[in-house]
Amino acid sequence: MITRLAISGYRSLRDVRVALGPLNVVTGANGSGKSSLYRALKLLADIAQGRIIQSLAAEGGLQSTLWAGPEQFSRAMKAGTQPVQGTVRKNSISLKLGFGGTDYGYAIDLGLPLPGDTVFFSDPVIKVESLWTGEQIRRANVFASRNGPGVRIRNDGGEWQQVYTHLAPFDSMMTHCGDPRDAIELLVLRERMRDWRFYDHFRTDRDAPSRKPQIGTYTPVLAGEGSDFAAAIQTIREIGARDEMDAAIADAFPGAHVRVVGADGYFELEMHQHGLLRPLKAAELSDGTLRYLLLVAALLSPRPPELMVLNEPETSLHPDLLPPLARLIVQASKRSQVVVVSHAEALVDALDADASCRRIVLEKQLGETTVRDGDTPAWAWPSR
Repeated sequence: MITRLAISGYRSLRDVRVALGPLNVVTGANGSGKSSLYRALKLLADIAQGRIIQSLAAEGGLQSTLWAGPEQFSRAMKAGTQPVQGTVRKNSISLKLGFGGTDYGYAIDLGLPLPGDTVFFSDPVIKVESLWTGEQIRRANVFASRNGPGVRIRNDGGEWQQVYTHLAPFDSMMTHCGDPRDAIELLVLRERMRDWRFYDHFRTDRDAPSRKPQIGTYTPVLAGEGSDFAAAIQTIREIGARDEMDAAIADAFPGAHVRVVGADGYFELEMHQHGLLRPLKAAELSDGTLRYLLLVAALLSPRPPELMVLNEPETSLHPDLLPPLARLIVQASKRSQVVVVSHAEALVDALDADASCRRIVLEKQLGETTVRDGDTPAWAWPSR
């Protein structure tokens, strides 16, 4: 489980460190940095997929995603007695992402290419990566270290072994240096991070894939766009938490149940509701009803990930559906670590009522995202 998350230099997250538990809800006013924290988590997952550079390019390149304020705020700036202005920079320009957990920790430092080195000036360069055991990096617990193009791995005897000398600046050691013999920890963590799941605004419009019949195959993991929705529901019914799924649907829609029908290999969902003479197909369901059922399919996955992140799951849902959704999320957090990003007060309060929930309230001061209350976990970045 991830117990602490650290982000530095990414959009409004100049220096944010948060402690995480089994169930976490990130909330705050519009523009406080919730979406940036969500995207930062997704960037971490993209590292394991080998997509970190492309993901930053899709956001406009490193220059567009870097913290746009001064490196530090003086007391006078914070007090308003001095205008906010740039100061003499003491550290290199960088975007840093990292996490620590009960077993492993990882951090990456991305910077700008040297002038004249390349015409790909929007592409960040991976300067430093470190992988260690435990929550915080220390000299003795690092077992994989990348500095520039060189990568070292600590062998079973505790001695450092140089495994790469010319790793490309756009390639991560996470994707290129995992080895079942010499770097099994890198391999294990990479596969675990690849299994992290992110669900962000399921499509429920008229042409949404979830409204249409789809080829049915065993689907233990719901696709991010919900295209295999009916197959995912049927998979839960056959090899997953069938009773929990039925209870979650009845909790939100008393007297209702769903079933999947097939024809010529195509699966389609039908919802039977109390008082209706015929079932409603997915194409006929309201946006809120369909979105809730998609969340059921995601949260009750027969193959739960180590980390699941939901971005504004309350979208399109009637307020009456938020308490059942909260109960469903709490239930899912017993199998996976869950992070929910939301500004729906009713959902946040319902989640916060659970003893295992950690409430993270973001605020913005002078354009910088800060965390209200709570203890800031200790953190150290690997040096360049």
